[in-house]
Amino acid sequence: MSDEHPLQPQSISTASPSIAHRIEQGFETAVFASRWIQAPLYGGLIVAELLYAYKFLVELWDMIVHIQQLQETTFMLGVLGLIDVTMVANLLTMVVIGGYATFVSKLDLEGHPDRPDWLGHVDPGTIKVKLAASLIGISSIHLLKAFVDIENEDPEHIKWKIFIHMTFLGSAILLAWTDRIMQKDKKH
Repeated sequence: MSDEHPLQPQSISTASPSIAHRIEQGFETAVFASRWIQAPLYGGLIVAELLYAYKFLVELWDMIVHIQQLQETTFMLGVLGLIDVTMVANLLTMVVIGGYATFVSKLDLEGHPDRPDWLGHVDPGTIKVKLAASLIGISSIHLLKAFVDIENEDPEHIKWKIFIHMTFLGSAILLAWTDRIMQKDKKH
């Protein structure tokens, strides 16, 4: 039998690595599990998408009911509003599906006939570029609405809309360029 005391440095050094390793493993498990904190956020975005669908149907119904009284410009603005709501809903869908699949958990959709093609090669860079492109589309609709209804628009507001649109466009180009550079670096 050994004369060593159980708390002597030699016994601590042999016990320490296993305790430290278990603590580290437990912490890493908690860090990895923390991705599920985002799940309710994606659920909230699904609720927001339902609200957008409701808003779309309300605006469409209003257009149907008042179609005889609508002037062409007002009707066109209404249609552009519907397109705007649809594009925002598309953006929400992209964020929910892409974000969940990238950051929370894989979607088990192999063999599903409606599986989006882009889902197979989605990563944070791809999501950012797609989001930027969606924002450009939404910004374009807002700009087009301002141009269609130009007599009721403040010229200063139109200038700001153009500036914001150009900022989105420049940002999207830079994001796509950066993503392309990063993809080249991954291949090497």
